[in-house]
Amino acid sequence: MLNDPRSQFGLRLSEIRKNRGWSQERLAEKSGLARSYVGGVERGQRNIALLNICRLAEALDLPPSALLAPPGIEAAERNHKAVA
Repeated sequence: MLNDPRSQFGLRLSEIRKNRGWSQERLAEKSGLARSYVGGVERGQRNIALLNICRLAEALDLPPSALLAPPGIEAAERNHKAVA
């Protein structure tokens, strides 16, 4: 189900969270969402609402659009900058 947008969003969210060294619990606390909900979103099991995307983005100090980029985009950008 890797092409499922819920899975793609979950992978992207997990990637950003882990790159910051945050636990699901910390992200949940900062966003006001339940940890079990954040876990379900990251696993692609939840159909996340726009309001919750905005809450997560605010907690991560990112624009909501950053959460909609394909997974792996940050690593690809870092690799490109290192080569350039």
